[in-house]
Amino acid sequence: VFVAIQYVAEAGWSTVFKRVPEAMMAFLPYAGIIMLFIVIAAVMHWNHIYHWLEPGIMDPNEPNYDKIIAGKEPYLNAPFFLIRSIVYVIIWIYCARKLRQLSIKGDLEGDIGERSFFKGLRVSGWFLVFFAVSSCTAAWDWIMSIDTHWFSTLFGWYIFSEWATIGFTTILLIALFLQKTGYLPELNDSHIHDLGKFMFGFSVFWTYLWFSQFMLIWYANIPEEVVYFITRMDDYTIPFWGMVVINFILPFLILVSSNFKRVYWIITMAGIIILVGHYIDVYNMIMPSAVGDKWGFGIPELASLMFFAGLFIFIVFSTLTKAPLEAKGDPFNEESKKFVYPF
Repeated sequence: VFVAIQYVAEAGWSTVFKRVPEAMMAFLPYAGIIMLFIVIAAVMHWNHIYHWLEPGIMDPNEPNYDKIIAGKEPYLNAPFFLIRSIVYVIIWIYCARKLRQLSIKGDLEGDIGERSFFKGLRVSGWFLVFFAVSSCTAAWDWIMSIDTHWFSTLFGWYIFSEWATIGFTTILLIALFLQKTGYLPELNDSHIHDLGKFMFGFSVFWTYLWFSQFMLIWYANIPEEVVYFITRMDDYTIPFWGMVVINFILPFLILVSSNFKRVYWIITMAGIIILVGHYIDVYNMIMPSAVGDKWGFGIPELASLMFFAGLFIFIVFSTLTKAPLEAKGDPFNEESKKFVYPF
């Protein structure tokens, strides 16, 4: 999404570290296969993450019939659920691979990669339209439907704000590491400052959506809606309120200063805080619905976190070695090298 936005905006400032988000896209096939395995396992009843997939729950003649869930059957049914998930993953992976291929192909073209650039712009344009819809429906399917009775019209945007915050933060941390180790010498304070502004802006945007969702549901006090937050406030008190502090108050205090966004150890610390905070937020979304009040953080949680972090780091840094880190064929490469923010 970040790469596609840079294409359609014809933005030049980010070209210096363009290979970083491109390398991150290489993780999509692995994450997509794992996600599809979870979805298929749910449909085959190998796991019980999604209550609405339980046999007989939409059949009025069965003892476990649920009228509310049955009313959602046109959308929440196993075949449609599986098809949607496959379509999301396939198109996201296809677009990621296409943008990566066009970017590398641009390095080989004699006209500063303009043909590949404009092809990438077209791919990015229709991808962003597709993503605007599919990101919302994927959030409904994979996360919100775990709490089948509950719904929120803000949820799709809420998840997008989380993805964006995590994405910008991860790009920044990897780019900083590469600069420190001498692989991105053209990355300067202005690039870091702008990435820091995106981190700060989307952290505030996430908070706005979190508060909007929480305040409206809490104030309306409709039982089938407010139970979502009551469960988390009563059984997950520390993680629930703690992630608000970690995701908003700490990043706000650290990143609100323009000067702090140019101090590398400070912005690195802010990035780590943001990643930890949003891990807790995802934990709060999944665990209450999956295990109720029988929650904890032990070997399974730590092992899964280490597995996915390790796999991500391995795939991303392996991909970074397969192409030059300087996108020489990008028409905005020289502009990006000279990018200086008027502090």
